[in-house]
Amino acid sequence: MNRFEKPRPAHNAEHGIVYRNQEEFAAWPFLGGLWRTASGEIVAAFTRNHCVYTKPDDIHHDVLSVSRGQVSIIRSRDGGANWDADSVKTVFDMATTAGEIAAGGAEDYRDEAPVDFLDRDVLVLSGAIPAHFVPTARPWISLSVDGGHSWRRPILLPLGGLHSLSGQGSTSVRADGVSLIALTSVTPDGWTRRPLVYASADGGGSWQFLSFITPEQDDGTAVSERKGSPRFGAHRYFYPRPLPLRNGRILCSMRSQRDPTSILWTEMFESEDGGRTWHFLSRVNDWGAPGDIVEMADGRIACVYGYRLAPFGIRARISEDCGRSWGAEIILRDDGGSWDLGYPRVLEVAPGKLMTVYYFNLRDDPIQLNGGVRHIACTSFSPD
Repeated sequence: MNRFEKPRPAHNAEHGIVYRNQEEFAAWPFLGGLWRTASGEIVAAFTRNHCVYTKPDDIHHDVLSVSRGQVSIIRSRDGGANWDADSVKTVFDMATTAGEIAAGGAEDYRDEAPVDFLDRDVLVLSGAIPAHFVPTARPWISLSVDGGHSWRRPILLPLGGLHSLSGQGSTSVRADGVSLIALTSVTPDGWTRRPLVYASADGGGSWQFLSFITPEQDDGTAVSERKGSPRFGAHRYFYPRPLPLRNGRILCSMRSQRDPTSILWTEMFESEDGGRTWHFLSRVNDWGAPGDIVEMADGRIACVYGYRLAPFGIRARISEDCGRSWGAEIILRDDGGSWDLGYPRVLEVAPGKLMTVYYFNLRDDPIQLNGGVRHIACTSFSPD
């Protein structure tokens, strides 16, 4: 494996549209989810906001974080070749307040039947209100036991003595059936982030703190001058994405950034004891984050990420040694209209064939506002 070959186009890459509405800003599948259910259907979750694409504030992420939008799902019944527009369903309104969630029922799911997280029809969503990574953020979750056709009432995870927590769709399950939810904590000033893991060993009745992923001394070292919005500042580690492997180890991808519109990259951490302790493993790439990861049938690990330097697009790398090192960069597409794209999720839909879902904007879109209409797209490809 030559890690420093020139980036090459993906073999047999096929692009498609998952969801597009020219009066909406549809984005961030990484914060939602991508699942293949027991019936073989594929379900994708993403966020959509009303957007008229007339002035810069219409697409500014700080403005969108106030309007919040809806976490929605869409379904494919043919392996991702086609997506059923009639299946689009709002699962969570991001304008919901913590008080409204608390008033909706018990603070956890202990009064409901326990679930088997190894069941492919059990899907878990997580997010944050009133916004991600603000000092007042609280993490919410909702779960489905029927492949996303219906969803339980949302609940708030306990803060566990921490000041603030944000969920980001990072849920997984260990081989013993324990559910893991990766979260990001934020300090009172909003500038210092630290990723961590909550776990449920009672069938989803409740989740509790399990471990921090990164050392405390790494927090805050990414930025020395704290001006403007923390959303567009430099941050060391956030957006953890854990992936339990068949050999019992757990990988976790992590985003780091100097500038979220350009200079950001993906690093990999590892746990060898079920998520109790973690250590740094590798840096995946030069630039591009957040990165979603999947273990392929042959044991290779694929990492897919948005690429926010020109030419803008979606890229991937493959590891043949469980995440310790990464092969040459694979260009899935480079026809993006601006940096405002990425946040992918990835599945292996057949042995050796991957499908990734992400948000995108096209440079040749007739509607242009720092790139085209933000929509959900997909690419199927072979990494070989």
